[in-house]
Amino acid sequence: MYKFGQPNIGQPNSLFSMNKPNLLYMLCICFLGCACSKQKAVPVDKELVTGTGKTANTEGTTLSANGTTETYQLINSVLGGNGDVVEAPDCSHNAFGKHITQVFDTDLKRQVFAFHIHVTPDNDKCEDSDRQRNEIKTYDKSPENLKASKDEKILYRWKFKLDAGFKPSSDFTHIHQLKPIDGDNQLPIITLTPRYRAAGDVMQIIHTGETDASSQKYIVQVPLADFKGQWVEVIERATFSLDGKYEIQINRISDGKVLVKQAFTNIEMWRKNTTSCRPKWGIYRRTLQPEMLRDETLWFTDFNITEY
Repeated sequence: MYKFGQPNIGQPNSLFSMNKPNLLYMLCICFLGCACSKQKAVPVDKELVTGTGKTANTEGTTLSANGTTETYQLINSVLGGNGDVVEAPDCSHNAFGKHITQVFDTDLKRQVFAFHIHVTPDNDKCEDSDRQRNEIKTYDKSPENLKASKDEKILYRWKFKLDAGFKPSSDFTHIHQLKPIDGDNQLPIITLTPRYRAAGDVMQIIHTGETDASSQKYIVQVPLADFKGQWVEVIERATFSLDGKYEIQINRISDGKVLVKQAFTNIEMWRKNTTSCRPKWGIYRRTLQPEMLRDETLWFTDFNITEY
């Protein structure tokens, strides 16, 4: 085997016959040339993802738009098992049709999911209430590897884009939840929530424990302006325990800017009488302030769930 500094006998004109400094120089030039010819990629923070400095297994299960399979069929084929994991207000707004569609995105240059919501007449799962919902999820009949059991560690990765004119209210507008499937499942454990603030709209990450005392509440709050009109990638790592862990990093895809990078330990990520937890994505908002809202489209793709 060739070793640095040794001549490669029989190949006097080869790259391997160079001395060590020249060889390293040529290798660096080749590496930089290849790297510069490729599209810029957002680096994954390995320590955030695994907590060990090692790259996590990110194979898992991924749901991506393809533009050919009927949208609800595609979503259910990946996340639903034998059931329906789409919670859309279609039956309250038949004239619009399906509230999750697939469209070509000019930034990513491929198909993505478009989640549509209208101030009226959309509602919450076709029931009249003060809120409306257009979400996808995993649920009790989903494959076991898509649900979190007690003490299990799950890596979630996904991409989303808010419209440049997106309008949240001062009430809740959740776009992502980590929530118990059963037991004490009235409130989510984690939400990503755009919210109106007079001083400037914000993106909040909210933690809700089983009691008010165990709730860490607004654990992240950053300017919403950094998200509007931009694709971002979310990397979440959760240990679903009463003394669990939660880590999140959000990278803006266009320039690689890290918008959020936080890690929390001894955080309550489980509820009593719960057998499993699951993710939800989409838009779930209260409509008590309709004047603050507008019809919206949110774009999502590449939902990945990986046990590690």
